[in-house]
Order: sequence, then C-alpha cells, then structure tokens
Amino acid sequence: MAHSPVQSAGTSPAKTALTAGQTYAWCACGRSITQPFCDGSHQGTGIDPVVFTAEADTEVWLCLCKRTLSALTCDGSHKKQPDNE
Repeated sequence: MAHSPVQSAGTSPAKTALTAGQTYAWCACGRSITQPFCDGSHQGTGIDPVVFTAEADTEVWLCLCKRTLSALTCDGSHKKQPDNE
C-alpha cells in the first residue's frame, strides 16, 4: 500500500531535551504542528510516527526535514535539499 508524500517540516534539526523513561512519538510525516513530535496529523497518510522511550536525560537534534536515514536524529540530509543549497 502506498502512502502520502512525506512533507518537510523545516530546513534544520530541532534541539530537543529528552527525559529518561519518557515515551515520545517523533513525527515522520512532516504534518504535525507540534514538531518534532506527532500530533496525530498523520491519520490517513499511511505514515506512522516513530515511538521511542528515552534511555537517559539528554539533548538530541531531531530531524525536521524528514529525510534522515537514521530516523529521528539529524544526519545532515537537510543540507542536501535544493532549498538549502
């Protein structure tokens, strides 16, 4: 089954504080208003958020361009986008 196109939610990552033991849902579709986290806007797109539990209190750079190959964290893929050259 095909899914709707993934939308970019930004051209740089979001520095995000995570709390150990807390569960998060990273938006994978790019439609959420509460980026980088899911607000349910993916309903009907065939794209599900990436749900994870933080293992430690930490700060991470979460992807907003939605093209990262390391789902969740920024891998620099936004630098390869035409609108960021």
